[in-house]
Amino acid sequence: MPKVTFLPMNRTIEVANGLSLVEAAHENHVELEGACEGSLACSTCHVVVNPEWYDRLPEASEEEEDTLDEAFGLTATSRLGCQIRMTDALDGLTVTIPAYTVNISVDKKGG
Repeated sequence: MPKVTFLPMNRTIEVANGLSLVEAAHENHVELEGACEGSLACSTCHVVVNPEWYDRLPEASEEEEDTLDEAFGLTATSRLGCQIRMTDALDGLTVTIPAYTVNISVDKKGG
């Protein structure tokens, strides 16, 4: 199984192929919020991908990029953990969980 390392806690975990970083974090008691459960309605699963891994990820969707615009501490290699699905090609991935997250959940009915 591929492995991912979460910083700053320097915790490496094995992740089943197809699981998102948020799902893997939750299964392994790594503190990565994910308040909207992967629906792209918040930025609480914001992670900063190690630059050497960033170009190996599939491109972010426009919806992910729009949601990331609201993330605290946005960087050039920021992504949402709910949108990164582990594969064997990502074995060794390293991401940093920012010190702060902002929950920008929006009522989808316009309220």
